[in-house]
Amino acid sequence: MELTAWQKICHRLIGKLVKKRARKDKELCKTLEQGAYPLMVEVYLATNIMTSLAVFLICLGVITIVFFPAIGAIALYENIQDPDTETPCKIWEYWNPEKVEKNWDQPGKGCPDYRTLEVPMFVKILIPILFGAIIPYFAYKYFKGTAKRLAKQRAMKLEKYLPYAASYTAAMSAANATPAKIFRSLALNEDIYGDIAYDSAMIYRDINLLGYDLLSAIKLSVDRAASPWLTEFFQGMVGTLTSGGNLKLYFLNRAEHYMRENRTRLGVFLETLAMLAESYVVVAVAMPLFLIVMLVIMFWVSGSGSQMSEGFLYTVIMGVIPAIHVAYALLVWTMSEEQKM
Repeated sequence: MELTAWQKICHRLIGKLVKKRARKDKELCKTLEQGAYPLMVEVYLATNIMTSLAVFLICLGVITIVFFPAIGAIALYENIQDPDTETPCKIWEYWNPEKVEKNWDQPGKGCPDYRTLEVPMFVKILIPILFGAIIPYFAYKYFKGTAKRLAKQRAMKLEKYLPYAASYTAAMSAANATPAKIFRSLALNEDIYGDIAYDSAMIYRDINLLGYDLLSAIKLSVDRAASPWLTEFFQGMVGTLTSGGNLKLYFLNRAEHYMRENRTRLGVFLETLAMLAESYVVVAVAMPLFLIVMLVIMFWVSGSGSQMSEGFLYTVIMGVIPAIHVAYALLVWTMSEEQKM
């Protein structure tokens, strides 16, 4: 993987300083492997630190722009005359022309009612806390957790494709294909088996390019596996090969097991969709009809003490009800994307 310009800059600035510390962090190294993130650990750590520092400097720049004396955002805002005092000051100038200051730099020209706008104190306290601490902290946590997020996303993808890949290994094994050929065939079908192809390609690379035996290559893949399902699958292969068991029977049993797990997962997904469909009929179809009828009746019969405004009716009909439909659509779309292959 070729480094981006920003990654090169970060690595040149502090890469050597964090190299020793980064390579001692075995958990981070393992997480990068599980997430299939093709980046050296020192480059990853240096990029995270420098990006977090850049966000902090940008936040300091925002604070400076806001609080800079005389020309800062707050200073300029507080130099603006309060609109409530414009009319009293014009009246005062009309009736007291002799008292008007001739110096145009004089604020309000001497008007006793002249006032300027004032930023609330809680805003002056909130801005430094928000841009000086909260945003930099969460930015650092976000960039630091990139590897874990990638590993988690990859684990979800692996668990979706593993049942079908296990069935494929069982079929190939039944045709007397060697494990090396099985992994090579999986690696060549990335468009069908997704991220399983990457782990299979790593095993095939370790065997044919790096000279490892099959057992050692599979043991190395156990540490690279992002999903507990895939870890269990590879560890079972190691145990079967070590004990001299029947690898064909193992692949067949694992394929049946993962298919059952996959059916359970899809069953839960379909039950969730069914529950959402039922709630959609109640919340987004039936309830708005009753609500509209009730609001219209209340609008007609409400007395002077409890008036139902026409604007409120438009807000409910044109805003709240469409928002319910949009929320359900986004929820179903998000759940469907998680199951998409």
